[in-house]
Amino acid sequence: MILGVPWWVFVLVILIFVSGYMALRAMHAERKLEQQFIEKEGKVYMDRLEAERVNKRQQKEHISD
Repeated sequence: MILGVPWWVFVLVILIFVSGYMALRAMHAERKLEQQFIEKEGKVYMDRLEAERVNKRQQKEHISD
């Protein structure tokens, strides 16, 4: 016993802090992964919009010729 507290109480407190740290790390990794997914999907959407825009310009040029 250290300071009148059993050793397993110290171990339990340390494990609680380690668990909190691991949870924060997991949240950060998940947020990063989610951000990458959002950016990838946004790029796909923007590429599709650009293709539509080019297609409309070509149709307008073809009609005006």
